[in-house]
Order: sequence, then C-alpha cells, then structure tokens
Amino acid sequence: MILQDKVALVTGGTSGIGRATAIAYAKQQAKVVVVGRRIDKGEETVRLIKKADGEAIFVQADVTKEADVKAIVDKTIDVFGRLDIAFNNAGMGGENPSLIEQTEAEYDRTMNVNVKGVWLSMKYEIAQMLKQGSGAIVNMASVVGVVALPNILLYTASKHAVVGLTKAAALQYAKAGIRINVVAPGAIQTDMFEAVTDEAKAYLTGLHPIGRVGTPLEVANAVLFLSSDMASFITGETLMVDGGYVAQ
Repeated sequence: MILQDKVALVTGGTSGIGRATAIAYAKQQAKVVVVGRRIDKGEETVRLIKKADGEAIFVQADVTKEADVKAIVDKTIDVFGRLDIAFNNAGMGGENPSLIEQTEAEYDRTMNVNVKGVWLSMKYEIAQMLKQGSGAIVNMASVVGVVALPNILLYTASKHAVVGLTKAAALQYAKAGIRINVVAPGAIQTDMFEAVTDEAKAYLTGLHPIGRVGTPLEVANAVLFLSSDMASFITGETLMVDGGYVAQ
C-alpha cells in the first residue's frame, strides 16, 4: 500500500476524476479529505470510500473563496493531524466559443475557478507542508494546457496558467521537500464529456490516436503515481494522460 497512513486532500472530489482519485487514494490506505460544493455528491464519495473499507471525511467549500480554502486545510489538520498529499482538481469548462462575444463575467468565472482556486489551494497546502518538511501536490490541467483548441479560449488560457503556476511553485519549493506536478488529461468520460453533442463526442474521440477517450480511473492512476514516492525525483512536470493526442 504505497500511501499507507498518508493524508490526502482532493478538491472537486464529488464526481468524475476527483471521485475516482479519492477512492484510489483510499484503496492505497490513505486517509482522504473530499472537498466540493455539492453536499450530497461529496457524502456519496465518502460512502463509496467507506464501503471499500477506507477512511474519509467531506468538507463543503468553494475553492475560489480564501476563507473556505483555509478552512479546508484547518479541518484536515484538526481531524487527521497532517497533510501529505493534495490533488487540486476542482475546475470548470463551458464557454461561448466566440472571443468577441464572451463577457467579462465569463472570463472572471473561468479564471477564478480554474486558476485562482489552484493558487489559493496551494497557498494553504504548502504552508502546512512546510511545517512538516514534505508533501506532494498534483494540479489538474488538460491537454489544452499544452496545446490549444480554438473554440475554448478561456479554458485553454486557464489551463496554460495552471501549468505555468505549477512549474514556478515547484521550483520555489523544490528544496523544501515539496513536489508539485501537473496531470494533463485528454478527453475523459466524465459528466462534462457526456454533456456535449454526439458530433462533438465523435470529434473529440477522433483527436486521440489510441482510438477512444479515457476513463476517470486512468487519470486517477496517473495522479496516484505522482502523489507517491514512486515519483520521488519528479517535480515541475506535466504528465500527459491523453491517448497520444499531443504526440501527433
């Protein structure tokens, strides 16, 4: 059990990749803090973890609010006494594809959730990890944090920002024993993917040389690796989980 007795925090742990990763952490005997805005979905994730003989709590929070993020880490320490691992997965997609028709509110919402949420999370996670002298953080980006798609400009910009933020933070805290990496999935079979049209699904599937989209568990396995001592000499890296998309 590669994460035995570790304490892992997962934002956006109420569904999809976040839920799959929270369960994967628990199966490796980590104690898990599941974070999200939806109480029912968060408590469902905790039930699934406990059903698999894991240990977890749910904390309702909005990662765009500093007081909420501080409270997440405070609750983690109150319950489990430390924080070893964080997967900053909370994010959002969906936008008007036309740049000239996008609103300032759309821009602010995308950047607040996808970038500010990661920045705030790292701010408080790293502060705790510095006290312990160690820690591993994985941030959620996307293939469009490395390349671009023309119809999701704001999402593309936000995920590029996450990659850059991660690299800079990894360098700043490398000597402090804190590793910080990015996972960058291609199209994954989540609620976000299921919400698009059949035409869009076919288009997205065709972008992946492997011939299909990925599953939440396949991303969770990559996050698990980066979170563990198996990746002890890896920091500031972007791990593509994209079925060969960016290799083309």
